[in-house]
Amino acid sequence: MEKAFTTPVSIERYPFTIGYSSPVLFMGSCFAESIGDKMCERKFPSMVNPFGVVYNPVSVALVLMRIMGGTPFGASELHKHNNLWFSFYHHTSFSSPDREECLEQINTSLAQAHAFWGKTEYLAITFGTARVYTHNKLNRVVANCHKIPAGEFTHSLLPVDEIVTLWSDLLTEILNAKKELRVILTVSPVRHWKDGPVGNQVSKSTLLLAVSQLVERFRERVFYFPSYEILMDELRDYRFYADDMIHLSSTAIDYIWNKFRSAAMDADTIKLSLDIERVMAAVNHRPLHPQSEEFANFAKHVVESMDRLKAKYPTLNFSKEISILEGHRK
Repeated sequence: MEKAFTTPVSIERYPFTIGYSSPVLFMGSCFAESIGDKMCERKFPSMVNPFGVVYNPVSVALVLMRIMGGTPFGASELHKHNNLWFSFYHHTSFSSPDREECLEQINTSLAQAHAFWGKTEYLAITFGTARVYTHNKLNRVVANCHKIPAGEFTHSLLPVDEIVTLWSDLLTEILNAKKELRVILTVSPVRHWKDGPVGNQVSKSTLLLAVSQLVERFRERVFYFPSYEILMDELRDYRFYADDMIHLSSTAIDYIWNKFRSAAMDADTIKLSLDIERVMAAVNHRPLHPQSEEFANFAKHVVESMDRLKAKYPTLNFSKEISILEGHRK
């Protein structure tokens, strides 16, 4: 028998099925975006990080509470540094030299997220680090430091108990309000190298302990996905990292995505997602001769594939992809 040079991480199927009528909200670190983007690309009704990437459990909780409440941000909640207006709730992608533009972007995304939250059936949370930055004057944990000098913040490691208490209270509120909601928790396999190798391990261990307690406490409604373990044990090789040796390669993301898909989806849903993958690959193919008859026939075949899928699943929307194909011919 041939020896397997890996340590397989077995994942039991979840007692639920995410399908094409199951809205999923992804929040947290850049790994949440990697998997959430896979869902969006395959036309699942999903929303990913409406406030941008958020790494620590306190900030994820604050963002989620703001989305649940839906109260718009006011100008007084914005700050300015290096000629950019920003919010301490948000990633730098929301920053702008114009205050009104910054506020409009923030509140547009908030309104969309609040509306999406009303129909969300699955909440997927990825924690990236247990280390937080507390703004000294404001006395609050920030989601992003926005390149403000380090001296204006206090850097600390969240205790396990503090994470568990915060999220126990929040999950109790959420699960009581949304009786059908299921929550998937995971710890990002992307290393937080700012804290060094030892600091990263301490941080990840803190998150793993906290998540384990939360899953145990809410075992009927909250579930764990072992993305961290898959990378650390099953894909224990630098071939599965990007060039910076910290983030995941596309191969690793695809591998973990397929593990997630197998655990959370049934055979029919997986088949449909694979059909859509093939359509998207065809749409993203850049033609050498877009005005040729050959490409016209190719585009016609792709549109027919979309029409067949849409006839079977009317909620699918390929208008953007059709526009891309038409744009190639202009």
